[in-house]
Amino acid sequence: MAHIDDPQTQRANLAYIKSSMAEPLLEKEHELDLARRWRDQKDERALHELVTSYTRLVISAATKFKHYGLPMGDLIQEGNIGLMQAANRFDPERDLRFSTYATWWIRSCMQDYVLRNWSIVRTGTTAAQKSLFFNFRRLRAQIEGKKEREGLNDNDRKRIAKKLSVKVKEVEDMEGRLSGGDQSLNAFVSEDGESEWLNFIADERPDPEEIVIGTKDAQARSKWLRLALSKLTDRERKIIKDRHLGYETVTLEALGGQLGVSKERVRQLEQRAMQKLHTTLNKEIRNVNDLLLEA
Repeated sequence: MAHIDDPQTQRANLAYIKSSMAEPLLEKEHELDLARRWRDQKDERALHELVTSYTRLVISAATKFKHYGLPMGDLIQEGNIGLMQAANRFDPERDLRFSTYATWWIRSCMQDYVLRNWSIVRTGTTAAQKSLFFNFRRLRAQIEGKKEREGLNDNDRKRIAKKLSVKVKEVEDMEGRLSGGDQSLNAFVSEDGESEWLNFIADERPDPEEIVIGTKDAQARSKWLRLALSKLTDRERKIIKDRHLGYETVTLEALGGQLGVSKERVRQLEQRAMQKLHTTLNKEIRNVNDLLLEA
């Protein structure tokens, strides 16, 4: 869905565009002098003159990206950021005009902005995918123009994939993405109905009542277990904790080594401790199965 600026913003954008286009062009030597004064002396007046003289580049680039449905003012702001970055990085000793250098930075900032804001779903993370996003419409139009028909077939998609060095699946996905924008979950299912798409999405999380009950049950189980463990000897308690209550089960042999007894003796102590636990829990709980969590 296109973002439409309010009338006041549109007037402000128009005024800025007119003033930018009215800025005089710089001669090459004067341009290089401004760049050196900024680089060597941090002369802010020189930077201001250099940047404002080339805001027309920002306006030109913004008009080429406006068909993505984003606010013109935002595109211009992003382009100005690229222009400032170019001014900071420009080397006046190279045989290159500032306008040529700045154009790349302006386009790069605008492209990143479009990719971040065109859709709520992340689009294009690699250089090849970005190229696909910004060139797909042009290539599709070329193919459709030659065939005088709309729509791509498998061979057309393979040609685009080969030209842009991406997978055919990526071309198919981009074709689907660009064929329609984001849809709101608050949109009505039909024009006559009152039900929103959101109403048909099931929330599988536990409700507040289940959360409270689960918390209370867990607290009760912890209390019962602490009571039952308190009836065991230190050695029996260690065996139960290491064998049944830890994230990783300790083997009988390893426990025997720690306690200085045989593997068989550890097994006997474990069996006796488990019997003590059951006896204690039977006294405290009507149904010992209440101690177990539901599967």
